[in-house]
Amino acid sequence: MTWGTYLPYLLVMAGVTYLLRMLPLTLMRRQIKSRFIRSFLHYVPYAVLSAMTIPDILYSTGYTVGGVPDGLITAGVGLAAAAIASWKKKSLLTVAIVASLAVALAQGFCFSSERPFHLSDIRR
Repeated sequence: MTWGTYLPYLLVMAGVTYLLRMLPLTLMRRQIKSRFIRSFLHYVPYAVLSAMTIPDILYSTGYTVGGVPDGLITAGVGLAAAAIASWKKKSLLTVAIVASLAVALAQGFCFSSERPFHLSDIRR
């Protein structure tokens, strides 16, 4: 990409980012009194973060056996381990380590050819 095409894209992205951050500050000068709107705005960041993160978590391992994404199994194990660790109020680093170890163990169990049980045996 040349500098002549890159610069307009960069300026438009910078302008949109600035407007999205500046407009709420200038348009809403008074405190929001509605309990419904305040409650809605309180939970929006969690909902958006979940909607952006959960699909990436489920397709992050990328293992496939016979065209079927078996990575969903190992990623689901990691997601469950992370949910349990965070439910028990562990730190962010601890949750990440627990989830990574759970995925590594699940991949070792499900995709190891030395084990008597292998996921590819199910699809034969």
